[in-house]
Amino acid sequence: MNSRVDLHIGLRDGHSYLARNYFTPPFKIANITEDRNDPFLHLMLMCSSPGVLDGDAQRVHITLEPGSRLWLHTQSYQRLFQMSTGATQSIEVHLAKDAGFCWLPHPCVPHAKASFRADNRIFLEEGAGVVWGEVFTCGRKLNGEAFAFSSYRVRTEIYMAKKLALCDNICIEPQNIPVHALGQMEGYTHQASLLFIKAKHRIAKDTYGRIGAFLGGCEDILYGITEGPADSLVIRILGNAAEKLHDHLRTIQTIIYAS
Repeated sequence: MNSRVDLHIGLRDGHSYLARNYFTPPFKIANITEDRNDPFLHLMLMCSSPGVLDGDAQRVHITLEPGSRLWLHTQSYQRLFQMSTGATQSIEVHLAKDAGFCWLPHPCVPHAKASFRADNRIFLEEGAGVVWGEVFTCGRKLNGEAFAFSSYRVRTEIYMAKKLALCDNICIEPQNIPVHALGQMEGYTHQASLLFIKAKHRIAKDTYGRIGAFLGGCEDILYGITEGPADSLVIRILGNAAEKLHDHLRTIQTIIYAS
C-alpha cells in the first residue's frame, strides 16, 4: 500500500499549532498536547495497520514555520512483517529559522525475512534544531527469530543551508554481515541511535558530561558519544531490552533541551 502524511506546523501567539495536515490510510494524526505552556506541539502518528507489510511505501513530509516546534510521537512498536519484495519509508522534514523537531519513535521489530529500507532527510535553516532517534531490535527473540530478517537499512541525512552536514547510515544484513562481530552488535540484540544538531549552535560542553554520567550509570549497555560534523552529537547504545533503550533516548532528549 502507498500511504502518505503531510504536516504543516505554524506558530501563533507563541504557540505551535497544526496549520494544515493531510493523510491517507492507514495513518491518522492526533493532537496529544497536554501542557499548553509546552513550547512543543505534540502530535501522534496513529496507524490502523498491524505493521509494515510487503510492498508498503510510506511517505511523510513535514514543514515547520519559523519558531515553531513539533514532537511527533508514535502509537506503538513498528512491526516489519515477512516480505518477498520489501517495504520502504521516507521522511522529509523542513525546519525554518529557529524551529525545532523531535522524533523518538517506538522500537522497530523486524520479523523473519523482513526487508526494509528507510530514507530520512532533514533540512535546517539558521537556529533550527532536531533530535532524531530510533531503536532497532533483533526481531521476535522469544519466537526464535533473532536476526532472522533479510535486510534493515536506514539512511539519515541532515542539511544546513542546503548543504549536507551529517549523514548516518545503518545497514544490517545478518546473512551477509556477522551481526555479533566487533564493530557490529557485539553480542547485544538491540541498538539505539540518537542524532542532535542545531544550526549555528555549539553544544554546551557540560552536556556531554551529563549524558555520559547518565549512560555510565545504566546497567547492561555499551555506548559511545561522538561530536559529529557541524557541532552535532551522535550517540549509539547497545543493549538487550527495547523499552529501556527507548527510555534512555527520552532521558537524553530531556538533558539536551535542559542545556
